[in-house]
Amino acid sequence: IRGAPAIGVAAAMGIALAAKKTLTTRPETYRKHLEKVCHEMRQTRPTAVNLFWAVDRMKRILDQIHVYGIEKTKAKLVKEALRIYKEDVKINKKIGEVGKRLINNGDGVLTHCNAGALATAGYGTALGVLYAAWAEGKRFHVYVDETRPMLQGARLTAWELSQAKIPVTVLADNMSGWLMKQGRIDLVMVGADRIARNGDTANKIGTYSLAVLASHHHIPFYVAAPTSTLDLQLASGEEIPIEERAEEEVSHIGGRRIAPKGIKIFNPAFDVTPHQFIRGIITEKGIVRKPFNKNLKKMFATSNSKLRTPNFREAS
Repeated sequence: IRGAPAIGVAAAMGIALAAKKTLTTRPETYRKHLEKVCHEMRQTRPTAVNLFWAVDRMKRILDQIHVYGIEKTKAKLVKEALRIYKEDVKINKKIGEVGKRLINNGDGVLTHCNAGALATAGYGTALGVLYAAWAEGKRFHVYVDETRPMLQGARLTAWELSQAKIPVTVLADNMSGWLMKQGRIDLVMVGADRIARNGDTANKIGTYSLAVLASHHHIPFYVAAPTSTLDLQLASGEEIPIEERAEEEVSHIGGRRIAPKGIKIFNPAFDVTPHQFIRGIITEKGIVRKPFNKNLKKMFATSNSKLRTPNFREAS
């Protein structure tokens, strides 16, 4: 499972499934088993903050088992998982509505990895903005980095956009700067896996390079993400844990080795884009502008949604 919002939804569904399948008449035994499930969920993907956010929501219900009893707790956990799923689709569509004004007719829009329906419960974040703009009648062209080593751009984003009848061109990852220099890129739009309170953003490896290139060519660089991706516990991106993936993702393609045996391979799944390269962060609450430290905190303070800082203690 990939895509920060989808990871969060999947974690909630996994806990709900465990809640339904756990057979015991002892509330304390039931609670301890599901706490173990929650703990295991936290260990799976260290970078995507939506995972911890979703587990926390489920855990708050489990903590009330002494009030509700087993059967009512079970029903509430299933209901909460479904609510998280439905909320994600609704939030993504709102992100699209908020961000669509940034897209103009004739634009060349560059995106990286996959931040569409396949990375969320539905519709998407960065791609959701493009879908909303297209539905409004705006016409533009999308350029998609292939996104090595797993090719999420070429395999997933290009497929999504082609299904939506939005013109799309796939690029090798090292071509973007040249297209920017040629004036073919007007806007960069990406998703996010975790955003620190100063606006530093963790996203798929290669995002940082695009942001630097966009800044050099004076091209606006936007991040689209739900508020569940914000992590106000972290002062900056230096504190974001970066997941490292298997060497085989780089050394092999289609099961065949393409790199010499015995060489060292470094394969971080994400990098962190410093906030100074980001023009704005598109959320369901609006577009957050600089200074991010002040404005992200303000958005949390004024929100009436279930925005709570996730608990990471059990993940260590």
